[in-house]
Amino acid sequence: MPFREINSKMVEATVVPGQKMFSQRGAMLAYRGEVSFTPNIQGGQGGLMSMIGRRVANEATPLMTVEGNGTVMFGHGGHHIQVINLAGDTLYVEADRLLAFDGTLQQGTMFMGAQGGVMGMVRGQVTGQGLFTTTLKGHGAVAVMAHGGVIELPISPGREVHVDPQAYVAHHGDVRNKLSTALGWRDMVGRGSGEAFQLELSGSGAVYVQASEEKL
Repeated sequence: MPFREINSKMVEATVVPGQKMFSQRGAMLAYRGEVSFTPNIQGGQGGLMSMIGRRVANEATPLMTVEGNGTVMFGHGGHHIQVINLAGDTLYVEADRLLAFDGTLQQGTMFMGAQGGVMGMVRGQVTGQGLFTTTLKGHGAVAVMAHGGVIELPISPGREVHVDPQAYVAHHGDVRNKLSTALGWRDMVGRGSGEAFQLELSGSGAVYVQASEEKL
């Protein structure tokens, strides 16, 4: 269910009978046709256990199920929107950044400490995003929100990418992440909390970086 970008802060999705999508509650701006919006109590495609996991992980951004036959325009808080198309891989993104996504995608959570050990846990505390992140896997489209626009940076073997943790939005592919310290790094090239941390991503995939260190 592809999204059509209306402008940098609004997207439109086509809803067809027999297919559903999920969106953040309050994200619907307008719609045409016969479309229904219902609160989602099972936490999306992952079902009840996925919902429980997200609630324990503080990844319980309220969702609504969108079904019917028509078109829906989405936007939220005037944030910039980036559409990411998945082709069987997994997207890692904070729950509060999800605007809308295909119902065919399997939703779950991942403990960030599993990537980078203790440093992965430190990353959650530094960014204020928690120790868990939401995962979306399969074939479909995802619309995520960010401040000031988003750039996609490719990651390939031997060409890792270093990101200010506050500017990190999401990543996909076979990517490993770890948080490292660099004395004076933030004082010279970063702005933010004053902590000298940088997020290093390596492997094969891409990372999405926003043009701001402001949280949603």
